[in-house]
Amino acid sequence: MKSIAKRTGFALILACILLFGVLTFVIRYFLYADRWVSFTGSPHVYTDGKLNTGEIVDRSGEVLYTSASDQTYADSAALRKATLHLIGDAAGNIPPRILRAYASKLFGYDKLNGTAAMETGGGELRLTVSAQVQAVAMQAMNGRKGAVGVYNYKTGEILCAVSSPSFDPLDPPDLETENEDGYYDGVYIYRFFHASYTPGSIFKLTTLAAALDAIPGLEDAHFTCTGERVINGEKITCPRAHGELTLREALAKSCNCTFAEIALRTGKSVLTGQAEAERLMENISIDGITTVRGNFDLSDASDNDLAWAGIGQCTDLVNPCQYMVFMGAIAGGGSAAEPRLVSSAQCGGRVTYEAAVSQTPPMLSAGAARTLREYMRYNVTQIYDAVDIPGVEVCAKSGTAEVGTDANTATFAGFIAEEDYPLAFIVIVEEGGAGSSVAAPVARSVLEACMNVLDGER
Repeated sequence: MKSIAKRTGFALILACILLFGVLTFVIRYFLYADRWVSFTGSPHVYTDGKLNTGEIVDRSGEVLYTSASDQTYADSAALRKATLHLIGDAAGNIPPRILRAYASKLFGYDKLNGTAAMETGGGELRLTVSAQVQAVAMQAMNGRKGAVGVYNYKTGEILCAVSSPSFDPLDPPDLETENEDGYYDGVYIYRFFHASYTPGSIFKLTTLAAALDAIPGLEDAHFTCTGERVINGEKITCPRAHGELTLREALAKSCNCTFAEIALRTGKSVLTGQAEAERLMENISIDGITTVRGNFDLSDASDNDLAWAGIGQCTDLVNPCQYMVFMGAIAGGGSAAEPRLVSSAQCGGRVTYEAAVSQTPPMLSAGAARTLREYMRYNVTQIYDAVDIPGVEVCAKSGTAEVGTDANTATFAGFIAEEDYPLAFIVIVEEGGAGSSVAAPVARSVLEACMNVLDGER
């Protein structure tokens, strides 16, 4: 009897282990089955590592890419170049991250019937970007290295996410023989998401956002610029002496001496807290694409370093996408919609994914946002003719970032403060020179293209 009892107990233990294993598998199946089946090694939905079903279209329905054993791209070479970094290239040097992230939504998979639940080949992934705007941005960059981004700060839709230079995926360059002048240097890097830049004077918006709440009466203060400021024996310089300035005028004239003083008065901890609120040192995931981190480290900074950091130099680095979202937060009164690239997915006539709007955490106070909006609008009306679109309230700040080369990086960032055109933007032109003269015209061309798209959708 004891032997039978032992055997019975052992059998019960095995049964419990088996039951536990089955339950664990069932739970994990319902949680992770879509990931398992969309693994790139799956022979059911991949051929030679390429998804064999579905297509990617832009916000208007224009086909940008069809994923199959024989991949096809947009008919226009200009569109193929403009969307290369979004879609990926045939050789796999630029991975199709968005397609991989939403693979299970495109081939008709469900947990009860598997991949046979729907017909393959009919999946469609609709992006928020406009192919038309992408092409305009690529043309405006004219082969110069850099990035252009525009997004709707109310809905989160990214209308433009261009990286330049690019190439036609149907006619890729031979980098060993066709890159003697360095034109294709870094061509496989998606600069809008995967590069970080010295921001230059656009970073003064971050400094001012921090200072407005930290320094009482700052908006009423007056400053004197003699062309240079000496801090512990080291000079902070301006291109010229600006004389007597209000705070608004100091931002419009981008006075380094004034913002060096503001940075020192604001202090390391407050400036660092503002940079953290803007998520500048974080990786942000957007529909399968993860941004690189920026940099703002004042832990061992001298007063001179702190001053230069507040101006947007020192070791400051920003990712274009992340700083574009900060522009949206200024326009939105302190926060903005989280950016997104995918609008919806469908397969077999059924919607398998539909994006929802979500908000960023607060990036600055409502009072600071109001002041920055007013000052940035003043910048455009008084300084930046190149981006002053008649009848449209464009607000912006330019930058000319010193990067240790003969030519500086041109930066330009801002937003449109209009109900019909809630657009935040950023333009980076490597070795471009002055942001107001080089990057601002690019911004205007792209903003006008975005406005035309939004008008056409109404």
